Amino acid sequence: MREPKNVLFVIIDQLRADCVFGALSDHVDLPNLRAFMDEAVTFKRHYSAVNPCGPSRASLLTGQYSMNHRSVRNGTPLRHDTPSVASEMRKAGYVPMLFGYTDTSQDPRAFHTNDPAMHTYEYPMAGFHEMLEMRFEMSYPWRSHLMNNGYSFDSYEQVYQPVSPTGAAPRVNDPALYRAEDSDTAFLTDRFLATMPAYADQSWFAHLTYIRPHPPMVAPAPYNNMYDLDQIPLPARLADTNAELAIHPFCGPAQASATPARFVVGFPDLEPTDENVQTLRTLYFGLATEVDLHIGRVIQFLKDSGQYDDTLVVITADHGEMLGDRHSWGKFSVYDAAYHTPLVIRAPGLSAGTEVTVPTESIDITPTILDWVGQEIPNSMDGRSLMPFLRGETPQDWRGYSFSELDFSDPETPSLWEQALGTGPSDSSLGILRDDRFTLVEFAADLPPILFDHEDAGEFANVADQPAYQADLNRLTRQMLRHRMRNMDHTLSLDSITNDGPRKQQRYP
Repeated sequence: MREPKNVLFVIIDQLRADCVFGALSDHVDLPNLRAFMDEAVTFKRHYSAVNPCGPSRASLLTGQYSMNHRSVRNGTPLRHDTPSVASEMRKAGYVPMLFGYTDTSQDPRAFHTNDPAMHTYEYPMAGFHEMLEMRFEMSYPWRSHLMNNGYSFDSYEQVYQPVSPTGAAPRVNDPALYRAEDSDTAFLTDRFLATMPAYADQSWFAHLTYIRPHPPMVAPAPYNNMYDLDQIPLPARLADTNAELAIHPFCGPAQASATPARFVVGFPDLEPTDENVQTLRTLYFGLATEVDLHIGRVIQFLKDSGQYDDTLVVITADHGEMLGDRHSWGKFSVYDAAYHTPLVIRAPGLSAGTEVTVPTESIDITPTILDWVGQEIPNSMDGRSLMPFLRGETPQDWRGYSFSELDFSDPETPSLWEQALGTGPSDSSLGILRDDRFTLVEFAADLPPILFDHEDAGEFANVADQPAYQADLNRLTRQMLRHRMRNMDHTLSLDSITNDGPRKQQRYP
């Protein structure tokens, strides 16, 4: 019997990288994540390949850019035969255990229209074994847990409304109706820890996904008011919203699509005052700190059970969050805050306490997991294994930029962007290329590009129309074109049907 080789793959929903390391890190208490970083490799320039939740997880779990998997919106089906970390781990002999959710919209060609999978965008990705359903819009086990423990609510929405401890009208940062020990974060962790002891005698793969600090912004005590509004920095932004709108026509719909009022339940008229903005930011920080506590419990379980040195541990986020930066909220954005995510990986016996500063992408995680367990990486996967970095090596041919995408259309009802920009479902998309100095944003529609120079004003000035930058603009535009051409779908492009039968060459030998 071979030695156990486990994988714990943790996703924290909507956690910004700079909360873990960077501009906000001094203001957010994350002791367990930072202690884990001392034992692992931290990837400092890691980006989501696509936003929002469903598409980002499709890319994370399939290793594909969204231009290839095309599950580009929450609710857009993922082809049923797309190779994923779940399908490939099964080939390696693992049962892919899911504690949480994958936000996968299933292929309607594979299901009857009456099948429950056709009535939610949150169905588990094919190949996963759902150990605990914690889908954001469902979470029936957690709801039952709350009801069984005496909590009363007339609708599920009420679970996310703050409750005044004095019976007065609730304030935005009043505590949730549930205690911290009964929160969704605590419940998920409790069920994971209650399930895993029996698996210690075998190799296992577990995907553990935390919804927090994703909104609605409501937190149980003490996390609802553990941060002082006056002690945290204001968002990074220009003086007023009009200055932000002048950056590019895309920015107007981006600001209008997600307002502070949409991040809380029960406050439809919440204004974007500094006090309200800072209050929401403290709630976000508190929810992140709560997740950190429970990740600490999970890491301690691995150590106490003697499995830590048998387990590859991957901790990341699906995407970031604007959090008031640029007078914006959410992740439908062109700015780094919406895409820059933490990635920390510990491989037993390999590098510890080191940092990687070359660009990496969310599509690299699944190939890394497959490489770790010795499973062949399908040619359909655009990402590359990060195992060389875990051994302290940097491949000579590693990419010098990162690439992300965003689809801002709605095929059912035209989105704010489609209405404002005059675009349609086929051209309401953008690509973002980031190298050591510049960020280029190009649009499928006939819209002007955006170019940020990080050696000058960075994201606070669009220099795309300045004569001095035209050579850089042309170079980066060609780079983006070449990138898309090189990464067109490789599912079968390296296969050949010959007189001697089918043959296949590996994409990344």
